[in-house]
Formats: sequence, structure tokens, C-alpha cells
Amino acid sequence: MDRDAVLAKVIEVVDDTLSLGSDVQLNEETNLKELGADSFDLLELVTALEDEFSMTFADDAVASISTIGQVVDAIAGAR
Repeated sequence: MDRDAVLAKVIEVVDDTLSLGSDVQLNEETNLKELGADSFDLLELVTALEDEFSMTFADDAVASISTIGQVVDAIAGAR
């Protein structure tokens, strides 16, 4: 799966998990906390992404993720 496909899937999972609606436009620079995600939402998002991509994020990677682009990079690094 190339980076653009991973990005598209991550955006889909973020949108679905955080129930953002069609009026919110997401891209690589989107900051997850600026979307109103609290720590529980972020945990739920990490779990959904791990399920979607059949992988596990390293704990230190999760702590440093703040944007959708960083999520894509972490997924690429875990594969």
C-alpha cells in the first residue's frame, strides 16, 4: 500500500472514529487534538488504526503523534 493509500485510509478511520462529519476537511497537517479529541478518543483511534492496518504502534510512537501525517509515518515505520 503506497503512502497516498495509507493517508486516505487513515483519514477515513479518523473521520469515522471521531465522528467528525462532512464539513471537516482532513489532511496530513491536521492536528488531532485540534479536532477536539481527548485522551480516550485518541486511544480509541489508535486501536481502530491498529485493527485497520493489522499492526501495533510502539508506545513511544503514540506519545509523539499529533498530526495525521505523523500517523501515516508511524504506520509506515511499523511495517
